[in-house]
Amino acid sequence: MTAVRVRFAPSPTGYLHVGGARTALFNWLFARKTGGQFLLRIEDTDRERSSEEHTQVILDGLRWLGVDWDEEVVFQGARLERHREWAEQLIDTGHTYEDGGAVRFRMPDETLAWDDAVHGTLSFEGRDIKDWIILRSDRTPTYNFSVVADDIDMGLTHVIRGSDHVSNTPKQIALYRALGVDPPTFGHVPMIHGTDGKKLSKRHGATAVGDYQHMGILPAALTNFLVLLGWSPGDDRELYFDIEELVEAFSLEGVQKKAAVFDPTKLEWMNGQYLSRTPPEDLLALTKSELAEKYGIEVDARREDILHAIEFVRTRARTTTKVAWQTAVRLDASYIEREAKADKMISKDPEGFRDALDQAATLLDGLDDEAWSPEQLDTALRGLAERLDLKVGKIMQPIRIALTGQTVSEAVNDLLVVVGREESLQRIRAAQKWG
Repeated sequence: MTAVRVRFAPSPTGYLHVGGARTALFNWLFARKTGGQFLLRIEDTDRERSSEEHTQVILDGLRWLGVDWDEEVVFQGARLERHREWAEQLIDTGHTYEDGGAVRFRMPDETLAWDDAVHGTLSFEGRDIKDWIILRSDRTPTYNFSVVADDIDMGLTHVIRGSDHVSNTPKQIALYRALGVDPPTFGHVPMIHGTDGKKLSKRHGATAVGDYQHMGILPAALTNFLVLLGWSPGDDRELYFDIEELVEAFSLEGVQKKAAVFDPTKLEWMNGQYLSRTPPEDLLALTKSELAEKYGIEVDARREDILHAIEFVRTRARTTTKVAWQTAVRLDASYIEREAKADKMISKDPEGFRDALDQAATLLDGLDDEAWSPEQLDTALRGLAERLDLKVGKIMQPIRIALTGQTVSEAVNDLLVVVGREESLQRIRAAQKWG
């Protein structure tokens, strides 16, 4: 049996779109699952719009996602002479004719059918498809022709691509037949839509892989998320923390026919799951530059404090940028941003808020450093609430807001330890003036 050979063939006229990245992942997973080879071809024949910068963005984006390739990258623009050789073969065998200086391929009057790996049997009638140009008048090849020439020379066994290419496939199958070459197995994966049901575009928000990297999404999380857009393992599983598990689970049979929906909220949730499992040391490496450059924190000098803060914030943060910000808040009060929900709670009962902080400050000020531990702080604060005949939350929530400006955080006793004794007392006293 012939070993699987698949490819991803982006055009370097822009960024790496998440839809293209998903197609690359499907091909890569299929190759890895079958022990085959994944190849990369840069379709740079649009000389005006293609650039080395865009090519590098695509390569970097694939590497960031963990997608590697098995042979040297093929650049389509360097293969023009080879494309002309294939065209000459078609001209010599009478499958083309000249039209205004261009060369047109003569579509056969026959059924052009294939067993699609996703959609099953699909067919078109050759007579219904207009003869089309394979070489322009300047002898440059057109897309459908150069793709077939390249795919043949690269020895591809499968072509897995977006369903928007279905209409190209009968033209390409006709070319394969005319060239005396067996077509590869085609598989057309579903398109990706926004939550409004329309084709994913910039109006839905970020659509570039690089944008999500800068937004603080982990590559493993984005990979996991993208693969589940249009593919199902056949059960309810959604999280694959080990890429090898994803490779093992993947199959073309699991690729769905209907369009997939890109839900940014679900992506952030998934990223949060990955963050909560990422060691603080790794998260520090990912946030180090942001902590230093955006928040002015001396990372090396405060390394242990930072790691301690990350240990707690990683379980609730949804992005690495939020990890950096929440860590900065715990280390420097100037980065506190009171959320609207906190302001609403303060304005609803300003006297109760201030009184709770006053009672808490008196209690906490009386605790020495040895008593400033999660266990003893929890005992002390619960005891205070009991003495005041208040629900524990009536004491804890004002402290949480005073320390972070937020209504959700790690447990308040842990938060107090992370922020530190003196800093916590300063923030509580400052917050007594709010409202």
